[in-house]
Amino acid sequence: MAVAARLVSLLILLALWQLAATLADTRTLPAPSAVAAFVLREIESGGMLFNVGVTLARVAVSFVIAMSLGLVLGVLLGRSKLADRTLDTPLLVVLNTPALVITVLAYVWLGLTETAAIVAVALNKLPNVAVIMREGARSLDPGLEEMARTYRFDRRTWIAHVLVPQLQPFAVAAARSGISLAWKIVLVVELIGRPNGVGFAINYYFQLFDVTAVIGYSLVFMTVMLAIDTLVLQPLDAHVRRWR
Repeated sequence: MAVAARLVSLLILLALWQLAATLADTRTLPAPSAVAAFVLREIESGGMLFNVGVTLARVAVSFVIAMSLGLVLGVLLGRSKLADRTLDTPLLVVLNTPALVITVLAYVWLGLTETAAIVAVALNKLPNVAVIMREGARSLDPGLEEMARTYRFDRRTWIAHVLVPQLQPFAVAAARSGISLAWKIVLVVELIGRPNGVGFAINYYFQLFDVTAVIGYSLVFMTVMLAIDTLVLQPLDAHVRRWR
């Protein structure tokens, strides 16, 4: 039922897009068929697959780095009042610094390199993960903590059977919100200073005023990221919440 509803809403959206393109009759609003034709040509030439693959690789690397560091930092802040008081302000500063500023500074300090691009995306993503995980670490069930002390759990047992199960929903929530943020920032990073990727391709076709290509690349990459969320992260979210 849910799948059918999604398909109907998609068909309605495409119909409205086609109607608007027909009425406007301008290059700045291409029809769905024109965008689809461009996407097929770009896939056949190999350009689409290459650029999407490069961008996905950047998203994956920066996502893993940000999630790993953010998980550790968030748990530390949630479990230690001293660490929270010490690091809260720097965390808020980075969290509220525009992604464009962090990206530009990374390129200035590290050069127009792949390392700078990954660092820029990871820094933009990391505070988001840390804040979510901090709230998770703060909300641990005191009853389970008391049980662990009563049964004298060692550190490894406590982590495996008390800490991790309670933090899993927060980790998945951080992953879902973070990956949607990460891929958008990756496009900005590529647009500014990389010679390949979806962001680079969008910037290239923007300079040619090729709206069809811009929309085509945007839709393909959005579809890929939505597929990752639907097929991987949503089932994972349901799995970690099953005990509730």
